[in-house]
This record gives sequence, C-alpha cells and structure tokens, in this order.
Amino acid sequence: MSAIVTALCFLGYFLGYVFYARYLSRKIFVLDESATTPSHELRDEVDYVPTNRYVLFGHHWASITGLSPMLGPAVAVIWGWLPAMLWVVIGALFVGCVHDFGSLVVSMRAKGMSIGKVTEGIVGPRAKTLFHLIIFFGIALAMGVFVYVIAVMFSITESWNPDEPMADPSSFPTAVFPSAALIAIAMVMGYLLYRKKFPLLATTAVGFVLMLLSVWGGIEWPLLWMERGTWPGMSTWIVILLLYSFVASVLPVWSLLQARDFLNSLLLYLGLILSYLGLFVWRPEFAAPAFRPNPEGAPSFYPFVFIIIACGAASGFHSLVASGTTAKQIDKETDARFIGYGGMIGESLLGLLAVLACTAGVLGAGGYSAAEVWTDNYRDWGSMQSLGTQVGVFITGAARFIEKLGVADHKIATAFIAVVVVSFALTTLDSATRLLRFNITEIGDTLNLRILDNRFVSSLLAVLVIAFFAFYEIGDQPAGLALWRLFGTTNQLLAGLALLAVTLYLVKRGKNPYFTGIPMIFMGVSTIVAMLSNLRRFWSQWDEGGSVLFVVGLILLVLAIWLILESLAALMRFRGQKPIETMQIVYDDEA
Repeated sequence: MSAIVTALCFLGYFLGYVFYARYLSRKIFVLDESATTPSHELRDEVDYVPTNRYVLFGHHWASITGLSPMLGPAVAVIWGWLPAMLWVVIGALFVGCVHDFGSLVVSMRAKGMSIGKVTEGIVGPRAKTLFHLIIFFGIALAMGVFVYVIAVMFSITESWNPDEPMADPSSFPTAVFPSAALIAIAMVMGYLLYRKKFPLLATTAVGFVLMLLSVWGGIEWPLLWMERGTWPGMSTWIVILLLYSFVASVLPVWSLLQARDFLNSLLLYLGLILSYLGLFVWRPEFAAPAFRPNPEGAPSFYPFVFIIIACGAASGFHSLVASGTTAKQIDKETDARFIGYGGMIGESLLGLLAVLACTAGVLGAGGYSAAEVWTDNYRDWGSMQSLGTQVGVFITGAARFIEKLGVADHKIATAFIAVVVVSFALTTLDSATRLLRFNITEIGDTLNLRILDNRFVSSLLAVLVIAFFAFYEIGDQPAGLALWRLFGTTNQLLAGLALLAVTLYLVKRGKNPYFTGIPMIFMGVSTIVAMLSNLRRFWSQWDEGGSVLFVVGLILLVLAIWLILESLAALMRFRGQKPIETMQIVYDDEA
C-alpha cells in the first residue's frame, strides 16, 4: 500500500508544478523574463551574483532543507501516517510552495531585500521593525539548536560502536570526514568555476565522485587520526561549528556557498532516488495506523500537526532564504517558478520520505511485528521528544529502503544517510548565519548604526547570538533546547506573516489575492491557536521552568498581533486606491 500511496503523491507534485505553478507565474505574479533582477542591477560578486538556475536551485533547496523536514514528520506521525502525509503533500502544493514562490518574487522586486525590509515598502516602517524582531529570534534560536544537534551527532558516547552504526542512534562521527571534505571540494570547485571558468558539468562530475569517496573514507576512518579518548567533545564541536559559520557567512557566495550547496543537492538527489526506489522494490506495508487521534500525552491534533511539520509542508524560515540569499542571485524573473515553487516540492519530497521512513521503514524484531515495534517506539508523546531520537528514526528507516535495493549493506546505507542529514544541517547553518547577518544589518539601518553595514561585524554579532542559544543554560539545558518548544509556532508565525506581506503586495497591484490570502488565514489562525494553547500550558508549568517560555511566548504573540493590526490598517488604506501598475516595490512612493 505504501508504494501506491507514494505514486499518488508523486502525481500530485507533477500536476501542481505543471499547472498550478504555471498559472501563478503567468497570471498572478506576471513574471517577466526581460526584467532586470537584483543580481544584475546590484552585482557585487559577494552577495549579488547572477547564477545558473540549476546551481541556484541546488543552493536554495539545500539551504531550506536542513534537519527540520526529518524532525517534524518523525514526531507528527504519532497521530498516524495519513494526516502527516496529507499535510506534507497538499500543504506543500497550496501553502508552502506558494509561500516560498511569493516571498522570492516580492524580494526579487525589492532589490533582493529580506521579507522584513519588503514589509516596510508594503505596510510601513513599524511593520518592518516588528518583522525584524521576530526573524531575529527565530533564526538565532533555530541555529543555536542546529549547532547543538550537529555537535551531538559529531560526538561519541560510551555506547558508540564503529561496527554497529545504530548502537547509539544520535552519534555519527562517520559524517565528520565527509563534511570536512565537502567544504574543501566546494571551495576548489568555486575557484575553478568562477575564477578559471572551468565547465560546470565536468567540474561537478569530478567533485561529486570525490564527495562519494569521502563517504567511504568516513566509514574507514570514523575518528580520523585520533583515538577514542582524544575525540573532541560537545563544547569543542560547538565552537568549531560557530567558527565555520562565521567564515562561511562572510565569504563571497561563489567561493563556498553555491558550489557546496549544489553538491549537497546532488547528494540528496541520489539519496532520494535510492530511497524511493528501495521503497518501490520493497513495497512495505505501513507499520503505523492511518490515524491515531489521541496519543498518550500528546497535544491536540489540531493545530499541532500543522505546527510540528513545518519544513516539508510550509515553513516561515523559507521566506528568509528566498528573500535573503536566493533573491540576490536569481538571473531571470522566470527562474523563480523553478527555484521557489520547485524547490519547495523538492523539500516536500524529503518530508514525504521522512513520513514513509518512520511509518513503513520499520522492521519487526525480537518476535514482535513491525506494528508492535512502531507502537512501542511511539508509545507516548514523551518518547519522541529527543532530537537525537528523531534523527535516528529517520536515518534508520531511510537506510532500510536503500538496503532493499541490494546496493549497500546496513552500515554503508546508514553512513550515507547520516552524511546527507549532517550536510544539510551544515548548509542551513551557514546560510542562516548569513541571513541573520542581513537581518542585523537591516536592523542597524533602522537604528542608524552604520557599523553593522560591515559584514564582519554583523556576522560576528550573529554568531555570538547563536552561541548564546547553544551554550547558555536554562534549567540545566542549553537555552536553545529549553526554548525549542517555541520554535514551531515562531516558524509558522513567520510563514503566516510572509504570506500576509505577499497578499498585501498583490492587493496593492490589483492582482487576485486569494491564492496567498487563504493559505495566510489558515496559517495565521492555526499558529495563534497553537500559541494560546502553549501559553496556557506554560502558565500551568510556571514553577517547573515554564515561566521563561511563557514570557517569551507572550512577547512573540504580542508582536504578531501588532504586526497583523499594522497590516490591516495598510489594507484599509489600499481600499479605493488605484492599483499600482509596476510590479516592483518602490520604497519612496509606497512606504
């Protein structure tokens, strides 16, 4: 049954891209191939660089992917495989893809500014500041957690065994060597492609082969030249990752970001193809029930299934990537459909694989059936709240699909999927640090702090904020993990607000706003309901650490409501006005 359902999902993706995305491109956003994009108008060879659409697709896809498309479904399938799958596929086609596509277009028509800065040109300066504050918190929190999780995966514990890759399902030091090799290969590729003008196909082919060899190298030398007792610990890995994030965020995009993300995308293409082929060869039955409305200890099905599954269906973080790095590199307006809408379909394919891996990629063990093993793994809400466990469940299930093809044993398949996971987490980490740098620079512009125009200063500040969430402890937990329960609502709040900005953009230009307005209302209502539910729970847990969560959550809710009121006031101003003829955002006339 899993193979039939998956084939139907593939058909849905095809129809959505061919027909729905084409309609949005031609009739709603009116993409113009001859229009001058920011990458040409503001070309600086650092952030604004015209880029081949396939290379830029790889960068965009790798940057939006990260860990979240694997983490969210690994938890949300506790309600059954059907609601998770429906939200991943239908949510992506009509909410997530439209959100990413629209955010990319409005930023592209606002000189590549972030969605926060774009809001100034549509709503006003107060709205821009409110958006910037929400973005600042969301990125810093998420990347603090990403740094922590990657450090966990790079570290080893007493139970780690190089011959049994899942002896500790949260420890994958075999991914260290391939991750480091990929950075080196990408920097050489960037130099050869942009400085020596080597052909893209040949250079990529060599780089990709070397990358695959590095996966084998990670299996052969999991601890490099070190002994078990001298392997870096958690804190050391966090510092190394933060230093890497700083360097990667200030380098020109062509020198590392583009080539590394392009290679990463090829790695994920291979991983997705092998995993899905393995699924169709194996054709397993679902071990999970289709719908399980009341798991023990879990919050209500609505709205939390739409909050927990973010990346893979709809994610506000994507609007920051689309309007942060991608809009500055897009070569032609017409590339936005392929990169924005198509890139989100690519991530949804990963989210769908995560649903399948966690519900169909389950084997019976110890005399227990696959269904009994799944039920034990998902016995209650608390059993799936460890980020390491969530990553391990995805890696195990996806590796089993590849094993069924007969092209790799369990050890190699697991190491390969682990490298895919870590590579995309690293990609998101350095891309998000660059995005946080842009956000800080724009905040500095508002406060007239010209020193923050310096990319080294703003990147350093970004890394220090991420370090706070990774190192500072609240109740014996890193601040990022302690506040992680706020990330889901913050992320989906950003999605609703980005859709709100795009909807107002369309209204002001006399275009049909319902294609973005209806998803905006759904995301906004669902998120605010979830935020109110969380606040009630945090209030009841005030003495057990809920006080910080309650205060921060309340501040975010107030900022969101304030921004919505500012937007409604702008909408009232638009009524009766003649629609703007240009599709560009002109700040002097529209602020």
